[in-house]
Amino acid sequence: MSRGNMVIGALAGVAAGALLGLLLAPEEGSKTRKKLAKLRSKSAEDVSDKVDDIIHSATERFEALKKEAFKMRDRISSVA
Repeated sequence: MSRGNMVIGALAGVAAGALLGLLLAPEEGSKTRKKLAKLRSKSAEDVSDKVDDIIHSATERFEALKKEAFKMRDRISSVA
């Protein structure tokens, strides 16, 4: 399982647990709806941050691999 899938799975589990906790809590509906709205906003921000981190990491890895590929090409060209 890739790290990205693990992060998404963990976030989904946290969100599901929080949602169940809110729905089963003995509070007024208006208070529960406010909590759900805050949770939804926070979860969206967290997911967005994680996606940004994954994209940044993938970009860095791609650039490093590209640099290595050019080095290998240059070594092969100098030998031939």
